[in-house]
Amino acid sequence: MKAQSGQLKPIEPFFGVRVLALATISFLAHLLVAGQYGYFRDELYYIAAGRHLAPGYVDFPAMLGLLAALLDRIDGDSLIAIHVVPAMANAALVLTTGLIARELGGGRRAQGLAALATVVNVVFLATGSIFSMDILDALWWSLGALIVARLLRTGQSRLWLVFGLVAGLGLLTKLTILFFGFGVIAGLLLTPERGRLASRWLWVGGGIAMAFLLPYLGWNATHGWPTLSFWSHYGGHSGGPLDFLINQIVDSNLFGVPMAISGLLFFFRSKSGRPFRALGWTFALLYVLFTVLASKPYFLTPAYPILYAGGACLLTSWARRPGRRRVLSAYAGTLVLSGILLAPLAMPVLPPATFARTYGALSSLGNGGAGQSGSSVFPQYLGDRFGWPELTTTVAHVADSLPTAERSQACIFTVNYGEASALEFLGGDRLPPVISGHNNFFYWGPGRCNGSVLITVGIPASDAARSFGQVTLAATITCTYCMPDENNLPILICRQPNLPIPELWTNARHFD
Repeated sequence: MKAQSGQLKPIEPFFGVRVLALATISFLAHLLVAGQYGYFRDELYYIAAGRHLAPGYVDFPAMLGLLAALLDRIDGDSLIAIHVVPAMANAALVLTTGLIARELGGGRRAQGLAALATVVNVVFLATGSIFSMDILDALWWSLGALIVARLLRTGQSRLWLVFGLVAGLGLLTKLTILFFGFGVIAGLLLTPERGRLASRWLWVGGGIAMAFLLPYLGWNATHGWPTLSFWSHYGGHSGGPLDFLINQIVDSNLFGVPMAISGLLFFFRSKSGRPFRALGWTFALLYVLFTVLASKPYFLTPAYPILYAGGACLLTSWARRPGRRRVLSAYAGTLVLSGILLAPLAMPVLPPATFARTYGALSSLGNGGAGQSGSSVFPQYLGDRFGWPELTTTVAHVADSLPTAERSQACIFTVNYGEASALEFLGGDRLPPVISGHNNFFYWGPGRCNGSVLITVGIPASDAARSFGQVTLAATITCTYCMPDENNLPILICRQPNLPIPELWTNARHFD
């Protein structure tokens, strides 16, 4: 197939002062709040995974465990150290969005505007402050979009090799990049660029990507495919298509919506965007797919840099006419102001009491965009940073109250991985061994625990009484700003198990 790249104007050299400045500001902003509030629930789980390195885990591939293990060696997984990683990934995402706009033919103003829309996206503001898969996943998606844009512009089929490498890193991070790959292939099929799918380099690139996935597939095969069980129980979003649309507006920042709509117009209505229409179809198809699957709203967010880049190109082209540049400058200023105002809703910026007074009433918006149904003073992605020290202190007091002979036999059993990870990390050698049947903690097993003395966290006494002959309420965990699921939890001391530990352990497993 003859490439259409010869019909496109050459792109200008990347000076990118605006983009570099925005990426730097984004990095510094996230770094300034890196030590605020505390460890997020999933961060503690990834730290635990880093101390149990494996080719994969029940609910995620190996990347986060490898990074956590590296950070543990460098700085003991300190709160600030682990947050440098998402801050860097977020800055790289901002830079990449600017580069996508450049590949689409946008000048420096368009590149800066696209980068700005990425900076103030509410989901990126939030995930840029959490050590998790999500901001890395968004980075791999944007790099993949950048490569596809360059391939469409230049016709260099060997770029599929680079795409395969990026997709492989994505598969090592989070499996949802498979959706992005589907969107790209389907998008190409719907345009005259479908001939690019016949390139042998595409298949080689696909092989490179799959090579990254093989260790995870091998781990699953030897453990009975627990990841399939996990995804079958993974909570989606049941609000329906209208609610999904509303949450897209919340997630992308209301003032970023004009940029996103302009991006769709760029790909589907403008002459400049026609050669890149496959990227427009990628977003559109993913929107429909995630709506039909009732996915959590933020699953689509990694695709927004595509629209921001296209929208910035269209808007800056529109602003070339007399009198319109001021309108565009005012719009850019509005984006900046909205980002400043929304940052406390997404990032650990304000003191907890101040947040409760000012932004607490908006927490339901944050939870809706994140696909969470819990209600609290804080949205879940902020609220799940509270309560872990109180949990650890209370459990430590209960453990210390045991007779010496029992303490040497005791273990701590928790309902979920957040509690188990927090006690294991924050409690250290002060506590008896911590176990749980939730997700990968199940495979890390009961260790030396024989069940004769079990301190349980979060299990109702009536449930514990089915498995133990003696159940005593030892304490109740209370915390001020934590999520409701972690407040007022009973701590029980259970003795005289009715079943041997192997049978109790099998019944404890849950993947969700």
